[in-house]
Amino acid sequence: MAMTVHLDVVSAEKMIFSGRVESLQVSGTEGDLGINAGHAPLLTAIKPGVLRVVKQNGDEELIYVEGGILEIQPGNVSVLADVATRAEDLDADAAEAAKRAAEEHIANPGADFDYAEAAADLARAIAQLKVLQTMRTKN
Repeated sequence: MAMTVHLDVVSAEKMIFSGRVESLQVSGTEGDLGINAGHAPLLTAIKPGVLRVVKQNGDEELIYVEGGILEIQPGNVSVLADVATRAEDLDADAAEAAKRAAEEHIANPGADFDYAEAAADLARAIAQLKVLQTMRTKN
């Protein structure tokens, strides 16, 4: 039987996941992280992308996370995200529309153009589309 760790994934709105997992993968601001039972304690910011969770029974779950922090303590991992949505709950059409709007905004900046905000909007839309693509490929 594989060693497990308890994982809590919480968004600003609700608890998304709570249970024992064999492993998880997430993108931190300093790079991609793979976490298993016994991982060293760590606190890092997370960036928009997929949180890949391998549950205790071996099933895999994909969760889109945006902003927030990842905390690893002995026996417990917490993802406190600004936004967390199960992959199957993402809206592909809305993500595509947001990507097009951000690209258009960057291509045709106005007088009040904020590049950092436009780039962040584009990164969020692309991250959601990547989560959806990963989910489709998995199934």
